[in-house]
Amino acid sequence: MFVIAVYDINEKRVAKVLKCFRKYLYWVQNSVFEGEISDANYKKLKMEIQKIIHDDEDSVIFYTFRTTKYSSREIIGIKKGGQDNIL
Repeated sequence: MFVIAVYDINEKRVAKVLKCFRKYLYWVQNSVFEGEISDANYKKLKMEIQKIIHDDEDSVIFYTFRTTKYSSREIIGIKKGGQDNIL
């Protein structure tokens, strides 16, 4: 599946969330990650994120797509991140 993840996290936990996302997805912009991920790794990622964030202060949104066949991506301005940033 293809996933786009966006987050708004308290400054105290941003580094931990960033490190967790980088294990599974590509950083593309401030607080935005995307990439192909298996169902098993998607479940792992969500479990790890839930252990880090505080539900009353933080927000993470996952957009999931079964296929990217009918999608396109266009960048206007500075390209941030990319596929070379995965750990």
